[in-house]
Amino acid sequence: MSAIPTTPASPEVPVWSVDPRTGERREQVAAEAGPQTVDAAVLSAHDARGALTDRSVRSAFLRTAAESLEEAREELVAVSDAETALGATRLTGELARTCYQLRAFADAVDEGAFLDVIISHPDATATPPIPDLRRYKVPLGVVAVYSASNFPFAFSVAGGDTASALAAGCPVVVKAHPDHPATSEATVAVLRRAADRHGIPAGVVGLVHGFDAGVALVEHPLVAAAGFTGSVRGGRALFDAAAARPVPIPFHGELGSLNPVLVTGPAAAERAEEIGAGLAASMTMGVGQFCVKPGLVLAPADASGDELVKALAQSLADVAPGVMLDHRMRDNFVAGLAERAELPDVEAPVSPGATDAHTVGAGVLTVPAHKLADGAGGAHDLLLEECFGPVTVVVRYEDQAQADAVLDRLPGNLTATLHVSAEEAATGSAADLLARLTPLAGRVLVNSWPTGVAVAPAQQHGGPYPATTSTSTSVGLTAAERWLRPVAYQNTPEALLPPELRDDNPLGLPRVVDGRREG
Repeated sequence: MSAIPTTPASPEVPVWSVDPRTGERREQVAAEAGPQTVDAAVLSAHDARGALTDRSVRSAFLRTAAESLEEAREELVAVSDAETALGATRLTGELARTCYQLRAFADAVDEGAFLDVIISHPDATATPPIPDLRRYKVPLGVVAVYSASNFPFAFSVAGGDTASALAAGCPVVVKAHPDHPATSEATVAVLRRAADRHGIPAGVVGLVHGFDAGVALVEHPLVAAAGFTGSVRGGRALFDAAAARPVPIPFHGELGSLNPVLVTGPAAAERAEEIGAGLAASMTMGVGQFCVKPGLVLAPADASGDELVKALAQSLADVAPGVMLDHRMRDNFVAGLAERAELPDVEAPVSPGATDAHTVGAGVLTVPAHKLADGAGGAHDLLLEECFGPVTVVVRYEDQAQADAVLDRLPGNLTATLHVSAEEAATGSAADLLARLTPLAGRVLVNSWPTGVAVAPAQQHGGPYPATTSTSTSVGLTAAERWLRPVAYQNTPEALLPPELRDDNPLGLPRVVDGRREG
């Protein structure tokens, strides 16, 4: 099932590591992958599947990968900072999160609940009669992983998609993000050394560079699923390609999110300064380049709302200019802000945008709610699109009906946040507002901020389209479910069954037997 073309390969295009602080090239670290290189990477990953069959080997590999990344921390953080400008403190924390994630998946592999073992013994009295049925989940195969620009560790080569796929027993081929190719090369080298310590072929984690390589990867017949974090435009193109294949594959894409915030009148009256300061910290975290940045805030159009905007503006005035991940993103941010700021009735209490040739400043735009509630299809709809960078839009609403009208026009989101007063929280009077936000997002927060996505069993990092292209999560232990499919064995002799499905449960797995949970 090779995808090697009959036409000659194009000359290799160099891949450069670029310093976003200056826009200058640092070094050539790789070459863009042609069709043969992509094919070889996928074939190597496909051939490595058998090495992941033993769950004890998988979990040991994941733990060794975490240890190895920690041992290489100094080198990895230095390389990543040089080509992302995210800073050593942020990157050290992100690498620690990545290692924690790998270990959490290792624990999940050992525990085995993700296999969802269900056994139904025969029951001739049922209508219709039930045969002997035993169900569990098996790996899909090679997974294509598309790295994110804004998380060079946690959502890239060793990130959540890779960790969850390996935990599920699926080798991966990663398409590196052009903003951190040197980090990608350094990280994959660490993972391959960890794999070698457990007798796992290096091809278990492949790496390719280049836009065309990303397209070829999702189209390769041996790729069984894909995970993507990036833009709506890029993700939708790959999603469509995955669906248009002769054999379509699951495409789990995280594309874009406004992450709306609704502040009630009582909440603004009670703690306008606290909410404004908290919003400023959340929307500027990582120079506003987090996928869960609160990008649209509904605040009352009264004196308490004025105080909130004032507190937000004062906090933003203290935020130093920052360097975005690359100059293309910076230019898009500056151009997008200019277009939004020119809209009628849009004001800028703190004007965001370029501060010099390389940095941007944080700011806020405000607009009356009726411009969005009544302007379906109008120019102000631009404010309902994500603007990647340190800016948020505060929508001033006159009453709840006006706020509802704006909420009705929002697309799907990763998060939605509700800020209520102490009395509203204690009495439950805001329960209808929480229910109002729930259809908009995969994670709904109350009196907190969405930036900071915990790696926990109950986490949901995914939401209605265009936030994601599926209902799954890319963070948390249930992320492994994306790379598995259920199989049921019927009337199969015990000796032929996989160990996971045998009556004596030799692996000690948690399971459901005849409707009762065991283990």
